[in-house]
Amino acid sequence: MSDLASAAVERVYREHRSRMLAALVRALGDFELAEDALQEACSQALRKWPRSQVPDDPFAWLLTVARNHALDRIRHAKMARARLPSVPEPVAMTEKQLVDLGDERLSLIFTCCHPALGEDARSALTLQAVAGFTAAQIARTFLVAEPALAQRLVRAKRKIRDAGITFEVPADHLLPERLQGVLGVLYLIFTRGYTTADASLRLEALRLGKLVATLMPDEPEAHGLVALMLLHNSRSAARISSDGDLVLFEDQDRSLWNAEEISEGMALLDRALRFGSPGPYVLHAVIAALHVQDPVDWARVAALYTELLAVAPTPVIELNHAVAVAMVDGPAAGLSLIDGISGLDSYHLLHSARADLLRRLDRRSEAVAAYRLAHDLAVTPADRRFLAARLRSLEVS
Repeated sequence: MSDLASAAVERVYREHRSRMLAALVRALGDFELAEDALQEACSQALRKWPRSQVPDDPFAWLLTVARNHALDRIRHAKMARARLPSVPEPVAMTEKQLVDLGDERLSLIFTCCHPALGEDARSALTLQAVAGFTAAQIARTFLVAEPALAQRLVRAKRKIRDAGITFEVPADHLLPERLQGVLGVLYLIFTRGYTTADASLRLEALRLGKLVATLMPDEPEAHGLVALMLLHNSRSAARISSDGDLVLFEDQDRSLWNAEEISEGMALLDRALRFGSPGPYVLHAVIAALHVQDPVDWARVAALYTELLAVAPTPVIELNHAVAVAMVDGPAAGLSLIDGISGLDSYHLLHSARADLLRRLDRRSEAVAAYRLAHDLAVTPADRRFLAARLRSLEVS
């Protein structure tokens, strides 16, 4: 095996894996078979490409070999006799014939985020099929055992195959509902990376979000989500100190914020707002844009959260609204709202926010109890260290 051949295989696989997988899934209707076939094609390339004869179009070569290998497996195992007549005979094909850059990758994302799959399965499948994460990486990301995560992926892929889920962008009348599911998965991936300080997850969510926004230029919510992620990500370097400790928003060094990401996010938000009638992600992005201004217009932030509660009510938005109200009307007003929220008993940020408001109201013993509960529920080391420090400051003062 030559270094040139090895480098060519590695480059094509790294840069075009999701495109090749998308084309194979569309042709075969089977995720597992498509993945196995692509791996076999790469193995054949490493064995057969001599130094001087790497194909002129290695992308098309890999796709053709993978497709032919899959069809051979279908025939030999007699797995899909009824399916075979509809599958063209294996012939050499060009890249343009095999895959259309936009439609195929977008179709892959929508397939991974099909509403027939559970939310956990959608996120895991998107990270593996579209982003190229391994089962081990995904398991570490979502704090589950690797065997359980692997089984989740297998079940999701087989459900797509057995249910005959169509590999395509949904029809126009289904698009708003289905698009929200896709955007929800991408934001979940980003949020996971943001709260755990995992830059690879944040950047992957941004990459996929930009792909969706590029391929669906008339969807304001897609642009709104990318703007939201960019504006949040712009503050990542200032959220954690050099010692790995959490830095509160009001204490962050603004010189560490990424000005280019802020500018890009604001431009995308401006584009999304031109469509009128902003949806949830656009409203979230407007709130994020207010946070990068100095001073923050907390009254406007509170008003926007009120709008969000009208169109997409969730307990977390209720909590964010309460925190904004506390910034405008004082801690007692915010605490009253927090104490009326249901469904976040296990959410450490609710108890942390409540503890802070109790501290500001000089209700020390109640604040200590709330901080202890928040500390016990927190997952990341940075959050736990921050809450432990708050507890110590109250207990010794």
